This record gives sequence, C-alpha cells and structure tokens, in this order.
Amino acid sequence: MKVAVLGAGTMGHGIAQVSAMGGHEVSLRDLETEIVESGLAAIESNLDGGVERDKLTPAEAEAARNRITGTTSLSEAVSGADLVVEAVPEEMPIKHETMTEVESHVDPDCLIASNTSSLSLTEIANALDRPERAVGLHFFNPVHIMNLVEVVVAEQTSDETVAAATEFAEGIGKTPVTVTDSPGFASSRLGVALGVEAMRMVEEGVADPRDIDTAMELGYNHPMGPIELGDVVGLDVRLDILEYLREELGERFRPPQVLKRKVRAGKLGKKTGEGFYVWEDGEVVGVSGAGGDGQ
Repeated sequence: MKVAVLGAGTMGHGIAQVSAMGGHEVSLRDLETEIVESGLAAIESNLDGGVERDKLTPAEAEAARNRITGTTSLSEAVSGADLVVEAVPEEMPIKHETMTEVESHVDPDCLIASNTSSLSLTEIANALDRPERAVGLHFFNPVHIMNLVEVVVAEQTSDETVAAATEFAEGIGKTPVTVTDSPGFASSRLGVALGVEAMRMVEEGVADPRDIDTAMELGYNHPMGPIELGDVVGLDVRLDILEYLREELGERFRPPQVLKRKVRAGKLGKKTGEGFYVWEDGEVVGVSGAGGDGQ
C-alpha cells in the first residue's frame, strides 16, 4: 500500500521509516525542501545505525530507503495513497486545514490518520466530509524503537477504519492498543501526570532531577525517568499538553511554575541544549538550575 506522511520532523520521519521498513511505499512531505531533506537524512542515519547494530541487513536498509520519496507538494504526496498520516504541529487550526486539504486530493476509501498525542480526534475529524475514515495513530518517540501505537477512536470512526488501522500497525511490527477519544488518550494522560508531579518535586526541593529519574528507572523499571523524558519530548510540548488537559480535566494538570519559567527562557530541553538537564550532542552532561533563569 502507499502511505503518505505529512510532516518530516521527529515523529513524521520516524513514521515514514517504519512504514517503509514494513514494506509500504512512502511519500514524506513537509512545507520546505530543507525540512524534507533533514527528515530523509535522519532516516538514513537511523537505517545505518540499525545495520551497525545488526538489527537490519544492508539489503533491508537499502530496500527501505528505496521505498521513500520526499516532496513539498501535498497533492503529490497523497495522490493514490491508501493511508495518510498527519504529523503536523499540535494546533487545531493546522490540523483542520491539513485534513480538509488531504480529503480534497484522496480517494473515498483512503484512511486519514492523525498522530496527535493529546488533541481531540473527534474535533479533528469534524473537518472531513467523511469523518468515519478518520482515526488516531499515535506513535511514540523514537518511532523506530518504540513498539506501542495508540489507535484512537473518534466518535465518528467506523469499525472498518479501526480494523484497518490496527492491521496496519501490526503489519509494521508495532503493538496497537485501542483507546476511545478522550483528553490525553491513555498514554499522554498518564505520562504527563507522572511528569508534572516529578517537576513539582523538583520545584519543592524533594530531590534532584537525577535522583527522581533514577528512582523511576531502577525502582519501576522505566527506560527513562519522567524529567529526562520531558526534556526529550520538549518542555514546550509538555506545557501545551498540560494546559490543554487542565482546561479539559481540571486543576490536577495545572503546569508548575518551574516548567513555565523554563519555557519562557527558551530552555525547552534536548532540542535547545538545556531544560531540566544540560545537553551536548544529544547526551545529558549536567543538571540545569531549578528556574528558567538558571538559578
């Protein structure tokens, strides 16, 4: 089948990679050529790394590369697609605009999926004339390593769409879980709740970020502690999700001041070189100050 992935950022290029590795022809689209090229380069690096670690054979990596093309044209990307997965920014107007444009170019039986991690899929689907074909396919970062995919069911989603989305996820080697559309779904809601409490513990001086993360890694067998995970995801993304969940579910999701200060200071985590931790070359090299001003 042909899969179109809209958005060549961290999540988009990861979804394109695993789709190609699963044997599908993939078109990766973003607004600017440089972003598309950066996404393709990241896929190339991931595939090379897989070969070096004996996770892939050179032939398998080359076959996956050859199944992926990049473009800045939405109509070209989705033409003839059986599945479109949008991984555009987490803003409802952008989601609606993307959905509307996609539907104008695809066949009636094409599935249209969103990789949103927290926004209402029911509201996203409202942009479509045929919302029964809308579904959530919420992948996790890094996509080529994480096995979970949330299949999110909107009010309008048909049983046939859920079945097709589940089959796709299984076919690319992922483990799907089905959740009903609700704020934060299952994973984001629980993950953010853990992360925000960890941030409050830092704010209150309960423990150092390293010790909090180590406690969860060793005590609960988490592969990464909640504070480091926030840095990896992006503290601005964490703040946006918290503000949305607070509006929908109440004060238990109120963002802590330490998070707000860091975002205001532009200390967004791994992608800016500093969040709760200090990062160099993608690795933690120290702990940042408790406040956004580094003090």
